[in-house]
Amino acid sequence: MRNEFAPISRKKVKIHRYGWTVILCRSPTVSFSNISLPAKSWRTYAPVISFCASIFVSASLLFFVQPLFAKLVLPKIGGTPAVWTTAMLFFQLMLILGYLYAHMLTRWFTLRWQLVTHLALWLLALGFLPLATQEGWRFDSSQYIALQTLLLFAAGVGVPFAVLSANAPLLQAWYSRSGGPSANDPYFLYAASNVGSLLALLSFPLLADPFFGAQEISLFWSVGFVVFGVLLALSGLIALRGPDETANPAEPRKAGKALSATTIASWVFIAFIPSSLMLATTTKLSTDLGAIPLIWVVPLATYILTFILAFAKWRRHTLDGLRTSVLLVMAIGIAMLSKIGSSQQPLAAMLVYIPLLFLVALFAHRLLYEFRPPAEHLTVFYLALSVGGACGGLFNSIIAPAMFNREIEFGLTLLAAGGLFLLQAGTFSLRHALIGVAVAAPISVAISVLNEGRAADANAITTIVTAALVAMVLLTFRNAPTRIATVLVVFLVPTVLPKYEMLYRDRSFFGTHAVFDSGGFRVYQNGTTMHGWQTPTDPGERPVASSYYHPNGPMAEVLTSEYGLSTDSIGIVGLGTGALACYGQPHQTWEFFEIDETVDRIARNPNLFTYMSECAPDSKTQMGDARVVLEHQKFAFDIMVLDAYSSDAIPLHLITREAIETYLSQLNPGGTLVFHISNQYYDLAPQLARSAATLDLHAALQKYNADEQAKSQGASDTHVVILSRDESRIATFVDTGRWTKLTTDGQIPWTDNKGNLLSALRILAAH
Repeated sequence: MRNEFAPISRKKVKIHRYGWTVILCRSPTVSFSNISLPAKSWRTYAPVISFCASIFVSASLLFFVQPLFAKLVLPKIGGTPAVWTTAMLFFQLMLILGYLYAHMLTRWFTLRWQLVTHLALWLLALGFLPLATQEGWRFDSSQYIALQTLLLFAAGVGVPFAVLSANAPLLQAWYSRSGGPSANDPYFLYAASNVGSLLALLSFPLLADPFFGAQEISLFWSVGFVVFGVLLALSGLIALRGPDETANPAEPRKAGKALSATTIASWVFIAFIPSSLMLATTTKLSTDLGAIPLIWVVPLATYILTFILAFAKWRRHTLDGLRTSVLLVMAIGIAMLSKIGSSQQPLAAMLVYIPLLFLVALFAHRLLYEFRPPAEHLTVFYLALSVGGACGGLFNSIIAPAMFNREIEFGLTLLAAGGLFLLQAGTFSLRHALIGVAVAAPISVAISVLNEGRAADANAITTIVTAALVAMVLLTFRNAPTRIATVLVVFLVPTVLPKYEMLYRDRSFFGTHAVFDSGGFRVYQNGTTMHGWQTPTDPGERPVASSYYHPNGPMAEVLTSEYGLSTDSIGIVGLGTGALACYGQPHQTWEFFEIDETVDRIARNPNLFTYMSECAPDSKTQMGDARVVLEHQKFAFDIMVLDAYSSDAIPLHLITREAIETYLSQLNPGGTLVFHISNQYYDLAPQLARSAATLDLHAALQKYNADEQAKSQGASDTHVVILSRDESRIATFVDTGRWTKLTTDGQIPWTDNKGNLLSALRILAAH
């Protein structure tokens, strides 16, 4: 009788990568409890699990700390888009240092000393935890702002970030010597790294920021940093037990082709394009929608997602397929932007910017993956990528604001992205370089014409740029669809450039500034927000305030009321065009607070606006972040107007409970705070009501809707909240019937430690 438990065959099936042994039996119920896998199996899995976990946690901490520390420093440096761009430059520069450190470590030290050195640096970084800003640091508006921001970040998070930034190339280099699966091609770990980065970026604005304060999040991050140290040590020990633990790092295990300068240059150039485009997209979105973590994170998360897709081991997306798709979508996207107009419809424009960024970055990162070198050149490859990324940050944060008087980085980077399609086999040729020069020359001429502030001949610019790039297309590409798509891209780029005459255009660290005539008014635009306008007047004629400050509006009502006319000292946070100055009385002292010197120059230039020159020529402007100035100087105001919230980019640190306490400390007894909160996206009234209840203040709100006649005279719809410790002061305005008493909904007010601007979005507040 046949034994049903006897093996059909004791055949050993060898799975070469993992070393498994399989035994086939007749019975499906046979027990394998007495059969064990070879001892090598757990050692096969251990490197993959340990290294993936280490690089995942490291990348998560690396990208989680960026929005975290940016939020920690907001009360000190403000929340403008340029601050985040400069912060990104710091992180990119630190990434270069980290990658350079990893490169030298793997070249000059044995694996054992690499582990000892890196763990020692990790121990040093523990002394900087929990993360916090430098005690006693003060923003100085007279000094170079970008440099101050970089130094503040370096002192607070520099060492921990340097430790984390080195891990992507270092751990991959260690894994290549661990004997684990695919050890000869460890680039798949970069996908695991970017998955951690992406999840960290999304978890901060969606999970951490809404529910926890910045200090609590910093403590959680510190715990994660300790856990990472344990995983790092474990991965290093596994690498030491690998088959190549005795290899000399100064001598490559396998002779490979030496890297050429043009190959390294091509890596740097490819990495520059998506980095610059990501930062340009971030600036546009945070200018239009607000400088908050979610707005910062969306472009960066898109950028990281393309890394994951490009470095994953799958073959569905080829360079040829991506090439045509990217060009076509670029053409369609630029055409849509020319019709939408980002300043009028920023949400719609966002739906175009992000896909454009995604496809261009995906194509660039896939190019990098295809041009990746053998494992012995891994650290050089990642060092070149970090240099390219930092060049993007340097261009967007430092060079572009100094060279151009408006934000044109997005369009310029799209044009530069055309260079990606000139790459052949991962390098440049002399022919392609000459084509690039021929293309850059007419573009530079076009930019120079626009920067002069004179009326630009859009047709001439279109002709110049199109002719040059059509020649490039004819010389470079052979298939008709690619030619057509590229021509469309080039032809449509100039359509997004402004075609009206500018009276003034400039750019500062805090954004772009433009003054022009439109509809019978002199208009001042900061970024994409109209910050005021004026009806032209004759010299010596006292102007009438327009826009939010029209005589029919609530701000004018407060200043021209019996109480307002009887006051002696008034402080204005946010200068704009200076329209409020025309409500000043001879016996009053007015003090303005403005962070941007360019705004002060515009307001005081009588060739542009005459509010200040005619109504308050002797008034003083305190330069610097208003909250910082108020914390270090003593004033005594009867009325303080907070006019820093009408822009769609809300400075969160100027509306927290601590900020309001600072304002109250500068008021005389019975003084009044006037908050101008007109905003397209955010409803700040509930937050002010919560703070008022917490600080024992009384509050009222007026939502002024200008009629057609008032609008024809320059009036705008205006929302204003007034706060005062004196209940009778607020009751006087409520009794007019135009103001309503503001009461709290019982929720906790925003603080410097915890404030979620997303909760104030009108679309969310409605639900």
